[in-house]
Amino acid sequence: MEWQGNRESSNVEDRRGGGGRKIAGGIGVGTIIIAVIVFFLGGDPTQVLQIGSGNHTSDYEEAPRNANGIKDEGWDFASTILASTEDVWNLEFQKMGMQYQEPRLVLFSGQTVSDCGGAHSASGPFYCPADKQVYLDLTFFNELNRRFGVEGNFAPAYVIAHEVGHHIQDLMGITTKVHRMRQQVSEVEGNRLSVMLELQADFLAGYWARRAQNLKLTESDIRSALDAAHAIGDDKLQKESQGYIIPDAFTHGTSEQRMEWFMRGFKAKSIEEGNTFKQLGS
Repeated sequence: MEWQGNRESSNVEDRRGGGGRKIAGGIGVGTIIIAVIVFFLGGDPTQVLQIGSGNHTSDYEEAPRNANGIKDEGWDFASTILASTEDVWNLEFQKMGMQYQEPRLVLFSGQTVSDCGGAHSASGPFYCPADKQVYLDLTFFNELNRRFGVEGNFAPAYVIAHEVGHHIQDLMGITTKVHRMRQQVSEVEGNRLSVMLELQADFLAGYWARRAQNLKLTESDIRSALDAAHAIGDDKLQKESQGYIIPDAFTHGTSEQRMEWFMRGFKAKSIEEGNTFKQLGS
């Protein structure tokens, strides 16, 4: 993958290095541990962190990019990948007769806050529909490598593209529709809807990858993305954390499903081929 030298996005905010938003009062260690467990079981740890933060108010100030105004590789990489998604999705939305609203990427270290509640590095990357921003602690990519053995630059790119995929779903009204449906069904059925939403985001990541021509992707890059998708499948994470799997508790899809839908997106000629709700039965 050739990412260096390409256009960088201006829609990136840096809250790393102790600057930016901080949660007043903090979050307890016990809450963070629970959030980590929830994350690796495929759940949504941001809910735990939000509860753990109680009714604390946010006290923050915006931090500069860094003290010296010098860019770093983490910023360069993330902003370059975000720019690539902007290029692809601006064009795709034009084809659909729509205007693409570019999301903002927030880089943070340790913890921060979003309009969806508290965010911690343990929660992993996530998209917040309330403020239309993607939140990312770059140390998550180190975790992909150390814990799961995922190598290559395109694995982190896939992760960013997946979260941008959730932004696409939000803009198209899919996220709101699924949220309403989940409120009317059982927990098991709600989990199944969440799986469909996540697999569609994987499809959208693959769809972007095929059209990100300026990155000059190779077969090894695609393998890197598939390794990442396999590593964070619900079945694999549950097996590693508790020794057995509970299919009804899946919220993101199995390793095989995540790999399959990424490749479906990569091979797709139209975004309409990514209707997971129709193909998996909603």
